Amino acid sequence: MKTFSQLKKNLKQDFSGLKTIKVALLGDSATQFLVQALRATGYEAGYDLQIWEADFNQIERQVFDPTSELFEFNPELVILFHSSHKLLAKYNKSKPAHYQLLAENRLEEINSIISAINSQLNAKIIYYNYSEINDSVFGNYANKLEVSFQFQLRKLNYELMKLSTQVANLYVCDLSTLQNQFGKMVNFQTSVYINTEMVLSIDVLPFVAKETIDVIAAMNGHSKKCVILDLDNTVWGGIIGDDGIENIQIGSLGIGKAFTEFQYWIKKLKNRGIIIAVCSKNTESVAKEPFEKHPDMVLRLDDIAVFIANWENKADNIRHIQSILNIGFDSMVFLDDNPFERNIVRENIPGITVPELPVDPADYLEYLYTLNLFETISYSNEDTERTKLYQVEAQRTILQQKFTNEDEFLESLNMLSLVEPFNKFNIPRVAQLSQRSNQFNLRTIRYTESDIELLSNSDNFYTFAFTLEDKFGDNGLICVVIMKKETEKKVFIDTWFMSCRVLKRGMEHFVLNTIANFAVEKGFEMIQGEYLPTAKNEMVKDHYQNLGFENRDNTWILDLKSYKIKKVFINLK
Repeated sequence: MKTFSQLKKNLKQDFSGLKTIKVALLGDSATQFLVQALRATGYEAGYDLQIWEADFNQIERQVFDPTSELFEFNPELVILFHSSHKLLAKYNKSKPAHYQLLAENRLEEINSIISAINSQLNAKIIYYNYSEINDSVFGNYANKLEVSFQFQLRKLNYELMKLSTQVANLYVCDLSTLQNQFGKMVNFQTSVYINTEMVLSIDVLPFVAKETIDVIAAMNGHSKKCVILDLDNTVWGGIIGDDGIENIQIGSLGIGKAFTEFQYWIKKLKNRGIIIAVCSKNTESVAKEPFEKHPDMVLRLDDIAVFIANWENKADNIRHIQSILNIGFDSMVFLDDNPFERNIVRENIPGITVPELPVDPADYLEYLYTLNLFETISYSNEDTERTKLYQVEAQRTILQQKFTNEDEFLESLNMLSLVEPFNKFNIPRVAQLSQRSNQFNLRTIRYTESDIELLSNSDNFYTFAFTLEDKFGDNGLICVVIMKKETEKKVFIDTWFMSCRVLKRGMEHFVLNTIANFAVEKGFEMIQGEYLPTAKNEMVKDHYQNLGFENRDNTWILDLKSYKIKKVFINLK
């Protein structure tokens, strides 16, 4: 991690060409150095954060005045920072009878602030939670005493988490965990606070900025989707080909415990929806043996979406994994104990994340925790099935090889699609897919659940959520289209994104047939489409042209009077 002084050099760089995000930062303590850290860290992540900073301790004035500079700035993102130290000052000035109301009163204030922001802005909100202060008035008995500041502070952080589950555009950035990681002596420096009102120390600012940018990146669809594992001395201790299955280090004793706990972490990632792949220099049958036979293995073969073990170059094998998963290299993390292999992969695969694992396996997890590699802003039940979906996709690939005629293969899949408008059941998945879809995404607009609820209730928008299933299994919701009424005769495709898992099955033709029929029934005579290029969506550059749209003045038009239904092998469910 760079120091604050090193980060500041980024502020002299050229920000042109980076994605611009308008951010408002409001704090009850000095935030000018935090602004610099955020902009500098944003640069490294590919963002030009154009930050408007409220005056010191002006949160309430800005959010409760509808004519304030905050609302005039009209940010896409609002960052709110109420510090624990200012909360302690408020507690100190309270009457003892009111001590136990501290958390409740602050939560009401937060609710009012968020409501005021949401009444004027269509913005996402990041709220920094509260680092702990133990004023030692009651010692350890504070944990049993509701009137203690420590009790109220912990209660407030808990209630803040609950609030974020109820407010779709609210995201908590965890300053409390950062203080736990680095200690209060790093997080807070008394001399600086007394003289400048700056609560966060210079030393911790890069970490706070990174944690914040991680959330912003996830909001903008940049997240890690896959972890690729080496095996020997990474998943277990020892070399399976030399030591044999009975001598590898794994289990509850000695260094084996470190590898077991590492596997539990990987298993939890898999259950959360992260794709697990293996890339090992080994004979495949030998590499698979522990997964199949070792009683202490936590990971099993059904946890692995793609398993590659051979004696080829690891960079080439990772490229092969990428071709199967059809996700970007920047969505991948490669974990390998060997520095030589790590460097080979770094040098040959731009964009992939290759952490510099510690020499001692006992330190793997604590190091990986600090990197926060798998930030997300959403989670759904479908995430838990992701590994199975990719394993099933491999079965489809094997079946396809038996057919020489593509139409016969597609027909053999017995594909069905359920088409529905947005509803309370599919809205969470629609929001999640909008955040994660980068390659097959015509305009790359990101939506929160609250955004989608507004669209679904608007008379000017028409929403479509498509599922896809076949004889191998159910892919769930895989495509979303949002159309906007432009005129009485024209409807505009505001959004069209689709999971890359279902490419080459005719889904895009099925979708176009569906929305074309809908548009005709509504009396429209043309559909307008638009492609907005990004660094990741070049694969759909010719999407509208391939579907028969005509290019008219840099936009794409489909004349519904002459549209002919396209041949597909997908039926309505």
